[in-house]
Amino acid sequence: MVSTVRCRASTEALAFFTKVNVHSFRLRTIVYIDGFNFYYGQLRGTPYKWLNLTSLFKTILGKENKLLKVKFFTARVQPTERDPQINIRQDTYLRALAICCPEVETYFGHFLRHKVSAENANPPPSKVEIFKTEEKGSDVNLALHVLNDAWADAYDCAVIVSNDSDLATSLQMVKEQHKKVIGLITPGAPKRNTSWQLRKYADFIKVIRPWALEQSLLLNPIPGTEIRKPKGW
Repeated sequence: MVSTVRCRASTEALAFFTKVNVHSFRLRTIVYIDGFNFYYGQLRGTPYKWLNLTSLFKTILGKENKLLKVKFFTARVQPTERDPQINIRQDTYLRALAICCPEVETYFGHFLRHKVSAENANPPPSKVEIFKTEEKGSDVNLALHVLNDAWADAYDCAVIVSNDSDLATSLQMVKEQHKKVIGLITPGAPKRNTSWQLRKYADFIKVIRPWALEQSLLLNPIPGTEIRKPKGW
C-alpha cells in the first residue's frame, strides 16, 4: 500500500515537473534575413519599409521563441542617375536600426552593376544594352552563418526569411547533423509559394501579415536623434 502511494506520488510529481518545463522552455532563436529577397518579395511598393525588425519577428514568432538575434544580410546600394538618393535612404534606415534594435546584426555583401546585351522584346533592333544589377555574397554569408551558429550551438531554432532554394543544402546539414528546429518565413507569401527545396527541411512555416508590418514600424523621428523616415517610405 505504501509502495503504491509512493509510486503514485512520484508519477504525479514527474508529470507536474514535465508540464512546468514544457511550458517554461523557450527555443533560443536566431532569425536570418536575406535582405534582397525580403525587400523585393515583401516590402517594395509598400509603406512598411521603415521597419523595426526585432518587433516584427517577435510578433510573428510568439512566446515559444526567445529571440536572441536578427541577422540581416544585405549590400550597400549605389546611387544611379535615375535614383541618386537611394544610398542615402538605405544608410538612414541602417542607422535607425542600429540605434533602435540592438538585437539586429547587419552583414554586407556587395552589388555589381554593369552593362549587358539583352534580347529586345520589341525589335528592331534585335539586341539592346541594359544595366544589370546583381547582389553578391548575401546568400553565401547567410548559409555560412546558419551552419556556423549550429556548430557553435548558438540557437535551438533558426528562422530563415528567404525563398532562395540555394539555401537548401545548408538547411539539410543543420537538420541532419545538428537536429535543430528550422522555421521558414517566405517573403510575399501566401501569394508567393514557398520553395519546395526549403520546405522539406522546415518544422514550421509562417506568413508575414500586413497588420504585423503596420504594428512594427520604427518611430519617426527616432527619439533623441534627427533621424527621420525618408520621403516616400
